[in-house]
Amino acid sequence: MNDLPLSADAILRFLAESPTPLTKREIARAFDITGDGRIILKELLRELEDSGAIVKQPGQAYAVPKALPTVGVIEITDIDTDGDLLAKPGEWDEMTQGPLPRVEVMPANKGHTDLAPGDRALARLKRISDKLYEAEIIRRLDSPQNRVLGMVVKISRGFILKPTDRKAKYEFDLHQADLNGAAPGDLCIAEVQPARGLRNKRVRILEVVGQQNDPRTISVVAMHEVGIKPDFAGDVIHETQAMTVPDLKGREDLRAIPLVTIDGADARDFDDAVFAEETGTGFHLIVAIADVAHYVTFGSALNREALRRGNSTYFPDRVVPMLPEKLSNDLCSLVPRENRATLAVHMWIDKNGKLQKYKFVRGLMRSEARLTYEQVQAAQDGMPDDITGPLMERVISPLYRAYAVLWKAREERGALDLDLPERRIVINDKNEMSGVTLRVRLDAHKLIEEFMILANVAAAQALEARNTPCVYRVHERPSPDKLDTVREFIEGFGLSLPKGQVLRPAQINQLLHKAATLPYSHVISQVVLRCQAQARYDPENLGHFGLALQRYAHFTSPIRRYADLLIHRALIRAYGLGGGGLHDEEMARLEEMAQHISDTERKSMEAERASVDRFTATWLAERTGGEFESRITGVTRFGLFVTLDGIGADGIVPMRSLPDDFYEHDERQHALIGRRSRRLYRLGAALRVRLKECDPVTGGMVFAVTNTDGADIPGLMMAAPAAFHGKPQNSKRSWNRQKRDERPDRGGSGGPRPGKGGKKHRSTNR
Repeated sequence: MNDLPLSADAILRFLAESPTPLTKREIARAFDITGDGRIILKELLRELEDSGAIVKQPGQAYAVPKALPTVGVIEITDIDTDGDLLAKPGEWDEMTQGPLPRVEVMPANKGHTDLAPGDRALARLKRISDKLYEAEIIRRLDSPQNRVLGMVVKISRGFILKPTDRKAKYEFDLHQADLNGAAPGDLCIAEVQPARGLRNKRVRILEVVGQQNDPRTISVVAMHEVGIKPDFAGDVIHETQAMTVPDLKGREDLRAIPLVTIDGADARDFDDAVFAEETGTGFHLIVAIADVAHYVTFGSALNREALRRGNSTYFPDRVVPMLPEKLSNDLCSLVPRENRATLAVHMWIDKNGKLQKYKFVRGLMRSEARLTYEQVQAAQDGMPDDITGPLMERVISPLYRAYAVLWKAREERGALDLDLPERRIVINDKNEMSGVTLRVRLDAHKLIEEFMILANVAAAQALEARNTPCVYRVHERPSPDKLDTVREFIEGFGLSLPKGQVLRPAQINQLLHKAATLPYSHVISQVVLRCQAQARYDPENLGHFGLALQRYAHFTSPIRRYADLLIHRALIRAYGLGGGGLHDEEMARLEEMAQHISDTERKSMEAERASVDRFTATWLAERTGGEFESRITGVTRFGLFVTLDGIGADGIVPMRSLPDDFYEHDERQHALIGRRSRRLYRLGAALRVRLKECDPVTGGMVFAVTNTDGADIPGLMMAAPAAFHGKPQNSKRSWNRQKRDERPDRGGSGGPRPGKGGKKHRSTNR
């Protein structure tokens, strides 16, 4: 560039074309400037900077104003048709800086990080052109745009924002000028302002989400907390408008087979149908699944959005679907007496429930009936209705006979039998919450589960048989450390697990069956559940410990899980079943996509759990002061966690509310034991409690015990630990540690802090 004359215009053009900001030395080298020429360059740079034509960035580097810094904050905005992450600058003023540049996130050595739209990250930025940058992720940043979700509360000195996150360590100051139209009781999104020496951080309201007394706001809050967006973009909706059910060409005609769907009474999408008939050697089963791959194809906006969401999210009062309503509730919903495209699997099992052979086909089906679990179970129990009566002999009875064979095979292979209760929020016809109950698990539920499990096994086997990549559903065996914890706990109940060998699911089932007749069986199930690894998606087959299966993949719910859609595409490609098969680029990115959909699944589970907690707290808020029967489900150094019988609501009994004594936390025996009184509060014991505090905003509940005789399991004796002998530790330091442990930001309830004058683990309730 030494042939270019040194001028302001030349420097400006040079900086505008540079992919990164440049220092004065780099500019001088590019223009071959030496000696007195450096003085001229310095003056030109100063003039350009004073005029605003260029800006000086960190590191004494110069760039044109529209250029981004070499290192800056970006926010992930989308996933493009190739699966790459797109982003925007963390700070950008379109009025002064022009249209937003496109920022493409470059994959690291192991693919993209676990970033999703809405996440922020610190990145190295390389300028490709005025409108395009490449970003290399340095690290992920917390709390997108320093935003917090909370409720506006009026206090004597003004207003505060109380965060909805029960783990939040403090509240936020809120000036009246920053309310932006919000009123006390409103749930809002606020932006944290720079600290100015205030006691608490200050926020400014950006958006009112809803009102505290409106139950419909609860799900919206849960969505905001984890970044779930309920609405679909215009281009996604547009792609569905002209879609119709395909004709029979290239498909197997399944319309004469009496396939039925069996779902919950409140289900809106019916993506699987079943059929069974006896053969001379066993059963012929059909599981027909909505052919989502026919509609959602690689490279489409639909596919991009489905991958971004990863799965549908189910709240008590609504569903945030993975696919637009035109597909999820219409074309891909196997409604009765309507032609629907399907990817079906024929399976033949012997009389022992062993899968003998399978065949995957693309077909056209017509559901015989839309049935509910309760309806089918009532029919099987001798109470058929007008719909199930005509279906008993040719549909329902064969299904149950096949289920009996499959269930026996399940027990013989030793799949874990953790049948734990699940809370159900009751919503009435007006979409209002009317109660909280526990879900009833019927044989009809288990029937569908066993048919789906068999189809998932067949899908994994079929892909392995054709050497086609597969996204497995994996569940690794518990770690030795966690199993040791279980062993220590159950020894106090006279139970044991084998040592010195690789533990099989059947051995854990033997433990569960031994405990089944005892009053604390549910506690053993809880402890066993907590030691399990979390199931996830992975292109490497690591087996499924819980189901005691060597290979397992999700095939049966492509409407609501992207993993199943990938399996459908893989099967279509492997068996030449037409268009919509797995793309080469998808095959190359399976590990990255498996990690992403595992992350979105956890995010949805978090949102679903938070909404159920808040719905439950809202319902119980009117019952503050009432007494309930409960079970101790957690024991910590700062108190007890309890679950209410018949409701499933969870809350904390802080240490300070226990009868006055010094309490030692015995981790091995999961118990709190009084030094003087020998009162015993142990995991699994029954406990009568009174609801003291209920916070619908966070979903947190605080209880106090009403029976003061302790809560040991009847008939179970335990010797006092050696740590109990000797002089109690009544030091000031011990008391300070107890106070610290009971603070909400240390994992406590979020309720009032303990009063003064106690000792370590001492209750001040007299």
